[in-house]
Amino acid sequence: MSGTVEEALRARREAGGKSLVIYVTGALNDDFETTVLAVAAAGADVIEIGIPFSDPVMDGPVIQEANEKALKGGATPANILSRLQRLEVEVPLVVMTYYNIAAHMGLERFAQSLAKAGVAGCILPDMPLEETADWAAVADAAGVETILLAAPTGDDARLTAVSERSRGFIYGVGLLGVTGVRSELASSATEIARRLKSLTDLPVLIGVGIGTPEQAVEAAAAGDGVVVGTAVVARMLSPEGPQGVAALVKDFREALDASCA
Repeated sequence: MSGTVEEALRARREAGGKSLVIYVTGALNDDFETTVLAVAAAGADVIEIGIPFSDPVMDGPVIQEANEKALKGGATPANILSRLQRLEVEVPLVVMTYYNIAAHMGLERFAQSLAKAGVAGCILPDMPLEETADWAAVADAAGVETILLAAPTGDDARLTAVSERSRGFIYGVGLLGVTGVRSELASSATEIARRLKSLTDLPVLIGVGIGTPEQAVEAAAAGDGVVVGTAVVARMLSPEGPQGVAALVKDFREALDASCA
């Protein structure tokens, strides 16, 4: 791991660029580690590692399929973190999973396990702001950034509260619904980015519903960058292997860089 999530994203912004966070499903394939290294080399600023959960309320069909495959292959939080601990990745790693996983392990033990594995941040999408305090306290103590989601339905007071408690970046939810590729970028994606940018100096990244480099450029124009998941996981499920995943990430990187030239 290299530095914190917020440091990496602020550095990209200060250099005049747009950030790219890539989601990959943890332990999906035997070449999982090679995929993570290839994604970093292809230009991701931060890599989000999904820890599979049997009842993922935020995930659409593609990521659900990946979760099921990984779970059938024996993926567990402990073995994913053990595999990450042995990796030398040049960008910060973030874990995305569900509160049940953290609560089952014990919040303090989970936070310490993330830190031991070199994970810089954590996203628990089903944890509401009002119930964040206990997790955030142990995460802060372990040096793990608690990244919160901001929904397009929130009023300015709630978006401000989310921004003030979030660390690393604000994850602006681009549309209501589960993750997945859409044919067009939802108008709510640029709107939530614009609103959050008016309320906080923390990096604002937009995720959910961003499946092409063109959509990434459109969403990033209003914020500081994007999170891309389903399109990448679909490539992980294909026979194209880590280099195929890297080629897709490179397309996103080049499109975002070109938009800032």
